[in-house]
Amino acid sequence: MSEALLTSQPPGTDTAVPGASGARQFWRRLRTQRAALVAAAVVALLVLVALAAPLLTAIEGQDPTTYHPSLVDSARGGVPIGSFGGVSAEHWLGVEPQTGRDLFARLVYGARVSLGVALAATVVQLLLGVVIGVAAGLGNRWVDLLLTRIADIFVAMPLMVVALALLAVVPTSFPRPVLVALVVGLVSGWATLAKMVRAQTLTLKELDYVAAARLSGWSTVRIARRELLPGLAAPVITFAAILVPSNITVEAALSFLGVGVKPPTPSWGQMLTSADVWYQAAPQYLLLPAGALFVTVLAFTVLGDGVRTALDPRAASRLRIGTGRGREAKPETKGETSRKARRETKGVAS
Repeated sequence: MSEALLTSQPPGTDTAVPGASGARQFWRRLRTQRAALVAAAVVALLVLVALAAPLLTAIEGQDPTTYHPSLVDSARGGVPIGSFGGVSAEHWLGVEPQTGRDLFARLVYGARVSLGVALAATVVQLLLGVVIGVAAGLGNRWVDLLLTRIADIFVAMPLMVVALALLAVVPTSFPRPVLVALVVGLVSGWATLAKMVRAQTLTLKELDYVAAARLSGWSTVRIARRELLPGLAAPVITFAAILVPSNITVEAALSFLGVGVKPPTPSWGQMLTSADVWYQAAPQYLLLPAGALFVTVLAFTVLGDGVRTALDPRAASRLRIGTGRGREAKPETKGETSRKARRETKGVAS
């Protein structure tokens, strides 16, 4: 309910708190989806591993950049010595071919790069998309036309070609993870979000509570912040959940092509680039980063789908199927209706 409408209500009128009830309803719907809860647990574990990478590598006693030439067989081209790629008490997942660098340390530090770049790019995309979308929806005809055309240009822009060009010309002294996050965030994603936010803003600004706020003399910025942004929260959160796995894939692709994160900084895509010639001699060097990417993207995708379903009011009836409330609301059969009618008739006659 708008603050402008609340101020016009008579004293003593009972008003609900939509934000709190909406959050409880969202959590209740999300809890009915076991796949989404499992995906959320996997995502939380991945984030925890990324944050605790220095602690985990300190417990193992290794780091991601130290070479161990004595652990690889130079006569065989640098294949790790020992079974399963050199797995031991000192190297939990084995070592990297040719260099002997610890694979566990590079994998957990690579999680920091992949997740950090993806999340930072998502924040940039959300800021640009929401601001430009709301500005286009609330602006006059010329502002709307200009911002919409700019968004159309970025929607049609080939991400990989532009990213390759930008990353190739920027000096190597610039921090590469920050650069990749900025390029991915500025080139892709936000334009589609802006078009969606603009369409939603055009719908919301015609509602009564926004008109009441306008008549109360509120500024455009205050109306956008107090009235429009709460209504845009659900679609924006849903779109953000979809953007994160997409950004993880883009970062891995750029690093795989050699224009993303540069050595010695570990990255899953960079590890895949080096592992493409070792899939027979040292298969774990390829399977570990590929499996980490697969699990991460799958977990974020399933979680995003669960968030979308929980935020969609039309999914409420579908989520109640098979639950206790669904069975209570089950319509009576013809036989049950006739028996109930006979009992009521007998009671009246007596």
